[in-house]
Amino acid sequence: MFRNREIRHFTFIFIIITVICAIAGFLIYPAVLLLVFFSAFAYGTLFYIFTRERYKRIAKLSEEIVHVLHNPDYLIINNLEEGELSILQTEIVKMTMRISEQNKALEREKKYLSDSLADIAHQLRTPLTSANLILSLLKDNPGKNERKKLLYETKELYIHMEWLITSLLKLSRLDAGIVVFQIKKINLYNLLKQALHPFLIQMELHGIILQTDIPEGIIIEADPLWLLEAFQNIIKNCIENVYDNGKIEITVEDNVLFTQIQFHDNGKGFKNEDLPHLFDRFYRGKDASVAGYGIGLALCKTIIIRQGGAITAKNHKQGGAVFTVRFHK
Repeated sequence: MFRNREIRHFTFIFIIITVICAIAGFLIYPAVLLLVFFSAFAYGTLFYIFTRERYKRIAKLSEEIVHVLHNPDYLIINNLEEGELSILQTEIVKMTMRISEQNKALEREKKYLSDSLADIAHQLRTPLTSANLILSLLKDNPGKNERKKLLYETKELYIHMEWLITSLLKLSRLDAGIVVFQIKKINLYNLLKQALHPFLIQMELHGIILQTDIPEGIIIEADPLWLLEAFQNIIKNCIENVYDNGKIEITVEDNVLFTQIQFHDNGKGFKNEDLPHLFDRFYRGKDASVAGYGIGLALCKTIIIRQGGAITAKNHKQGGAVFTVRFHK
């Protein structure tokens, strides 16, 4: 306790004042000397006991803080007493609880990052292995037609890898919170027309019928480039899940509460066990034959939610899958 400089200064001043008062009292009346010393001794003893108890509580609080630092699950129990130390203890409890929650969040993010890196490595390893195998086959100088086929397959693999890396970078930017959405008023008819344009030739080649019911003049507020990315990922998913000569239907409903966009394909739909995980990144479904990397729908959901929208996916009552996007007004 006396290692505290303030306590030493206080004790020194207290002794000086006691001596001065004792001398002055003795000069006035000798018996006052005893009263002064007795009063000084009583006050000094009470101050010592009170200060020592406060130091004990501070020491106990320090020990509890050390326990918290070395054991994140340790919780300081407040004794609910009033006073400055109790207020300090309450604030420290709040601080330690926040630190504990932040530590748990960091641990979750660390595990998520580790799992994500492992998934990314796995996703890239498959096309890279295939590309290396094709390059090995090319060393054997195959015929012209076979060589063209192998080169085409290699090009497709690298296109897939480029898309995967680009999508992962976009997800990382969104997760890091560094994306600033440029919210504008968008004509939904024009945006959906723009989203469909890159897929029209592909749908024509596969005989996929496209039906749309998109009223003109519907305006929503969102970032046009990011929302275009989301819509194209949904359309791409629909195309991948319909057979040749299949059908994709896009409808838009606008009312006083929300604007709703539905994408319905007549493919085989989703398995019940896959429905809760459709928007989980790297989730590819229980069916091992499912194509894709499990990135597009996760990116799509992140884009839409960050702009105040909502997206769901389910099996349509008439067969196939249906994606529903809503922007509330």
